[in-house]
Amino acid sequence: QVQLVESGGGLVQAGGSLRLSCAASGRTFSSYAMGWFRQAPGKEREFVAAISWGGGSTYYADSVKGRFTISRENAKNTVYLQMNTLKPEDTAVYYCAARSSFYYSTSQREYNYWGQGTQVTVSS
Repeated sequence: QVQLVESGGGLVQAGGSLRLSCAASGRTFSSYAMGWFRQAPGKEREFVAAISWGGGSTYYADSVKGRFTISRENAKNTVYLQMNTLKPEDTAVYYCAARSSFYYSTSQREYNYWGQGTQVTVSS
């Protein structure tokens, strides 16, 4: 079992930055690939970014590529999402997820554990 707790969301103006954190319980965090997803009001949850178990491989949705950076610190059981140059369309609840595999997936169906989400609101 893995429990995930996100933090770092909030209200920011367009062009600003936020860093989300996701703290995981358990001693096998390094065995999991991690992903970030988001769900805007009235829309389906969508993939944002993912990272392999060791952090050596990452992948981003086209909508955030060049603006967001995913990283992880296995010693701290934490994965991060640095979000720069935020846009109003980035407004959503952001979720982190853990996949019982060394390698990531862009499909939310492939993830086994989910956090409760953190709200990010970008004002224009």
